[in-house]
Amino acid sequence: MNEEIKRQLQEAAEAHEPNRARILARVERGVADPSLRHRTPSVARSWPRAAVVAVIAAAILATGGLAAAVAAMGGAPTPPATAPKHTVPSPTVPSRTVTSAPTPSTRTTTTGPAPTTTSHSTRPTPPADSRIKDGPLWSEGSLDVHSTIYWAQSNLTLKTTEPLTSLTVELRIAQTGDVRSTGNWQTLPSDDFTVTVQESDGALLYRWVLKPGRTVPAAQHVFAGQYNHATGVRKVKQDSYHVHAESSGRSAAVWGGFAPTR
Repeated sequence: MNEEIKRQLQEAAEAHEPNRARILARVERGVADPSLRHRTPSVARSWPRAAVVAVIAAAILATGGLAAAVAAMGGAPTPPATAPKHTVPSPTVPSRTVTSAPTPSTRTTTTGPAPTTTSHSTRPTPPADSRIKDGPLWSEGSLDVHSTIYWAQSNLTLKTTEPLTSLTVELRIAQTGDVRSTGNWQTLPSDDFTVTVQESDGALLYRWVLKPGRTVPAAQHVFAGQYNHATGVRKVKQDSYHVHAESSGRSAAVWGGFAPTR
C-alpha cells in the first residue's frame, strides 16, 4: 500500500471523534418510533427505555471506534473466530460380526480291508470215477449248505435236454454211524414216482422210480435225501448217486459222488 495513503488514513482515524450527542439522538428516535417496536425483542421491551438507549449507544461507539482503528491499520476487520460447534457424538453401535457356521467337514469313516472272498468254483468237482454227462443228461451231487453236525441233506441236481420216458435215481449214503433217514423230496410231482428208502450193503439207499406212462420234462430237477448221523461233520467220500434214464428209444446213465459244503 502507498505509504502516503496509509499515513493519511491513520491521521484521519486518530482525528475521528464520534458525535455522541448525534448518536444518542438517533437511537432515541429509533426507540420512540412505533413502527420499529415489533422488531424489538421481548427482553429489550421489558427494560427501561433509558437503559436500552445507553446499551445501544455504547455498542455503536465501540463499533465505530473499532472500525476506525481497523481502517487506520489498512485492512478489513477480521471476523471473530466462530466458536466450534459442539458436536454430540452419535452413539457408537458395536459392529456385529456375523460369522457363518463352519461347514461340517465330511466325516471320513475308515473301514477295515474288504473281506476276502475265497474263490470257489460255482460247481463242485466230481469224483474221478464219475460220469456226470451222458446224452441228454447232466448231473451234480452236493451236501446241502444247511447240514449240521447232527443232520445232513444230500442233493442231486439232474438236468435233461429231452423228455425222459424212464428214470431211476439212487442216492447211496454210507453208514458211518447212526445214519437214519428223516425224509426225502424231489421237485417233480411225488405222484409220478415210487420212492423207497432202505439199508443196503452198509448204506442208506434212497430210490425214485418213474411210474409207467409218466414223463419227465426237459428241465432241471432236484432229488434230496435227509438223514441224521453221528455227531460231527458229515464225511461224504463214500456217498454216491446213480441215474439211469431212457429218451427217444435210447438209454443214458450218469453217476458220481457228493461234494462237501464249502
